[in-house]
Amino acid sequence: MRALVIDDERLARKELINLLSQYDQVEVVGEANNVDDAKEKIEALSPDVVFLDIQMPEKTGFDLLEELDNVPHVVFTTAYDEYALKAFQVNALDYLLKPIEPKRLNEAIERLFKKLNEAPERSDDGDAFSSKKLTLDDQVFVKDGDRCWFVKLSNVRLFESDGNYIKVYFDNNKPMIHKSLNALDERLDEKSFFRASRKHIINLSWVEAIEPWFNGGLVVTLKGGDRIEVSRRQAARFKDMMSL
Repeated sequence: MRALVIDDERLARKELINLLSQYDQVEVVGEANNVDDAKEKIEALSPDVVFLDIQMPEKTGFDLLEELDNVPHVVFTTAYDEYALKAFQVNALDYLLKPIEPKRLNEAIERLFKKLNEAPERSDDGDAFSSKKLTLDDQVFVKDGDRCWFVKLSNVRLFESDGNYIKVYFDNNKPMIHKSLNALDERLDEKSFFRASRKHIINLSWVEAIEPWFNGGLVVTLKGGDRIEVSRRQAARFKDMMSL
């Protein structure tokens, strides 16, 4: 398991790295002292997990997660327990309060191993995070106001453009992220996601019904009832992909 330690305090990083060194199956591939440094190292080193401090100068740990396309597993490490509720709202793998107790770290490591054993094998390419397409097994971080989530892409049925933002449809939630639909389209695996129109990208695994529409277009009904128009320009490609 490849780990990256992110904390603005040097002694805190060293203490955690020392604790992690006791685990033969954990390889600390690097450390970072701020968000920009962490983002570069995540993209270059492709860690399985980041041990992430929340409160850092200029940008927080949540800001880092917002800037990532593909989010690794996250264990929050912080001295501020007021953030605990928010951390669990985003479904972080675990939350460790400083000073970190070896027993609590061990529980987090066990949880990590269990999670990683459930996941499909990833590529060992060093630049995997920056180059590979996002598949249904990947997760993204979505923050909208004070609410935030880690969302597995298999649970996202629809992306909808709304000005300079994208509305992300999962469960009963529709939070907004500050990203263009074109930029997102380039990162998503075309076998799993389809650009239905200028405004929509749909998750093909959520398609429930397809019917003809005006001017040679189509209307797709997703599980849950969302009805999305496929433009005439995209209809032929969509039929081919769905083997219609």
